[in-house]
Order: sequence, then structure tokens, then C-alpha cells
Amino acid sequence: MKIGTRGSPLALAQAYETRRRLALAHGAPEEHFEIVVIKTSGDMIQDRPLSEVGGKGLFTKELDQAQLEGGIDIAVHSAKDLPTVLPEGLLVAGYLPREDVRDAFIGGSAKTLTELPWGARVGSASLRRQAMIRRLRPDLQVELLRGNVQTRLRKVESGEFAATLLALAGLKRLGLAEQATSILPLDLFPPACGQGAIAITARADDARIREDLALICDAETGHALDAERAFLHVLDGSCRTPIAGHAVVAGGRVSFYGLVLRKDGSEAFDARAEGSVGEAAALGESAARKILAAAPADVLSF
Repeated sequence: MKIGTRGSPLALAQAYETRRRLALAHGAPEEHFEIVVIKTSGDMIQDRPLSEVGGKGLFTKELDQAQLEGGIDIAVHSAKDLPTVLPEGLLVAGYLPREDVRDAFIGGSAKTLTELPWGARVGSASLRRQAMIRRLRPDLQVELLRGNVQTRLRKVESGEFAATLLALAGLKRLGLAEQATSILPLDLFPPACGQGAIAITARADDARIREDLALICDAETGHALDAERAFLHVLDGSCRTPIAGHAVVAGGRVSFYGLVLRKDGSEAFDARAEGSVGEAAALGESAARKILAAAPADVLSF
């Protein structure tokens, strides 16, 4: 089996985790699962926001093409980077068990976002995080900061930025959880849809590969992501609008919370939905439509 992945340290860590689980589940040596590194457009463009150059698809386009051409059998993605509509012939085969969904604050002398000095420079590539920072601290200078996790950490360590926010899940997978100065609470900083989850895509007509993957995929994470991705799909969320969404699955039930913000953080609109796991996608769609009905018509264009 050929496993396609981006080449960043975090993407490779996720691919190795997938390989380890597959080898364990099938009682086969890890060498039977080949890691194939594919450079994506999103990796090559580092000086502009993704919203200006094509959105989330920039991290998946080359991997999708390799799958459809048979160069790789599966592709491993950060679920939050995966577009809600995949190319014809591909599907999400499942998700590994989800990691911590929270955001981590990485600061120099400041231990929390509220402790940052007035007007401090904070870097982030996420419109969601940028809007939430501005919502809580409109005095801060919030600027684009792209690059892999290690690059962003170095820019804070060097003092180029006073702070940044990163997914705690990514730090944990890289063995860098101790770099987190503090953890942001979910009530103030709900995560991106799919945050903390590793998605695996496969060809729709490859039943054998999909059966192999079923042994390592987590059903509860799948239900949660069904709700979150449905919410995002209705709102047409790529990288143009600050959107958060988080589903919790327990006892066969799904509790979903979704949030849409203005880019400047000046307004926010949220909705909740709850129901059975079989209704997960419908719950996400329902929450999105509640927000669309309550918010100004231009909220998604800001």
C-alpha cells in the first residue's frame, strides 16, 4: 500500500501514525506500507493567505491527482485542511481517533493572550484564529504567519512575533506539547472544523483498500466530522471566512456548536444542534442554516 502525504514534519508524523496503525491491525511489517511524499501548491506558496490563492484545495490537489492516477493508494490529511467536496472518484474512507481539539497559545514572556502587552504583534495563518484574537484583544497587531510548526515557533522564539496560536494536536504529534504556554478554553476559542483529526482518502472504486482502512478508522470521530464538515459545506467554508465548528459524540448522541465571525472580530453568530449519531450531518447543516437565517446577508463575504 502506498501512503501519500505532504512533506512537512507534521504531515509526515500523521502518515507514520497511519502506517503504524495499519501494520499493527494487519499484522504486517511497517515496510509493507510505503510513504510517498508529494509537494503541494500550499507548501510552495508561503507569502500570501490561502484565501487569496485558492483555499484549502492547495494542500490536496497534487495528492488527489496522484491518487486518481494510481501513484498512491491512500492519502493522509489534516482533516481541517480537506475541502468539503472531493474530486469525483475520491472519498473520505475514515478518520483516526481524534486528538485534543483545542488551540495552544505560544508566547514569549506572556503566559496567556490577555497578558500580552498592548499593541503586541501576533502571527497566525488562520482567519478563524485572527478573528477570535481581534474579538478578545482588538488592540493587538494580528498579522499573517505561515510555514510549518517549527518555523512559527522559531519566529516567536526570535521575537519577530510576540505570540502565535497553534493546534495542540499538532504539537502533541510532533512531541512539542511543552512549547504551549497555555491552552485556550473551548468556550472562547472553539476549533476549526476537523481540528485534531487525521483524515484518510481513498479511491471510491477500491473496495479492498477501503476494507483495509476500516480496521483503523474511528466511528465516533467519523460522526463528529460528519457534523462539522456538513456545517462547513453549507457555509461554503474554505479559507475565506472565519468559521469554527465542534461536535462531541457520547452515548450515541452528537452535540454540535458552530460559530461564524467577521474577519475583524466585531460580530459573531453561533448555533447549536443535538441529536443521534445517525443525524450527524443533518445537525451540522441545521446549525449552519440557523446562522444564515440570523446573520446579515453579507457575513460570509467579509
